[in-house]
Amino acid sequence: MTEAKQPDSPVLVADRGAVRVITVNRPDKLNALNAATLDALSDAFAAAAADEAVRCVVLTGAGPKAFVAGADIAEMNTLTPVQGRDFSLRGQRLMRAVETLPKPVVAMVNGFALGGGLELAMCCHLRIASGTAKLGQPEVNLGLIPGFGGTQRLLRLAGRAATLELCLLGAPVDAHRALALGIVNRVVPAESLEDEVMKVAGQLAESAPLALRGVLDCVNTGGECGIEEGLQYETAQFGLMFSTDDMREGTSAFLERRKPEFRGS
Repeated sequence: MTEAKQPDSPVLVADRGAVRVITVNRPDKLNALNAATLDALSDAFAAAAADEAVRCVVLTGAGPKAFVAGADIAEMNTLTPVQGRDFSLRGQRLMRAVETLPKPVVAMVNGFALGGGLELAMCCHLRIASGTAKLGQPEVNLGLIPGFGGTQRLLRLAGRAATLELCLLGAPVDAHRALALGIVNRVVPAESLEDEVMKVAGQLAESAPLALRGVLDCVNTGGECGIEEGLQYETAQFGLMFSTDDMREGTSAFLERRKPEFRGS
């Protein structure tokens, strides 16, 4: 594993083969998101998108307690209305960049994922949580509402009833309730979390990159349009796959009963 950031940075970056691990590194603040951390995360994800050697990204938080426990309340406390709007836009730009990254992003939810932390997890493509994790949108308890896309992504993941429950009551749910609501994909024991996440990430890193990108594009586009438009987009993406070497390699490997070697071309 190679480190690409200094230990005192708000974000750490390390490569495990073709998997890039991005870690929010403010454990003394439960990895709360301040402006500097949002900017560092934006830079880290932009670099991951541009690096052809990176096939999959894992996002997590430093320390045993928190994935990300929310936005930095001390920083928000002093903001004017205009600054508050700008802070929201800053966070939403990051969340949208993660959501539309052309490579799969797996959130390793190792503890509290509250407020901006849950919003950050929800913009990842897959979420695997420790059995000890707590997830929620508690902004109403601060006289606020979710500002990094929480009302919209939670609505799309878990539906209207669950969104209103979490956002109006402001109480967190445990990992198993989050799984039942569709907020996370899997729940595993805390001691198995990293192994499980890296197993999934390793599988994604070995898959056909252009096919993965096609799936992400279809889901992101189709989820925001009518069924006919979504089906047309899927058909176009399906046809495009026939122009790739990976498609020839994948189908040939299947017929020859061997493991494919995808190169992203």
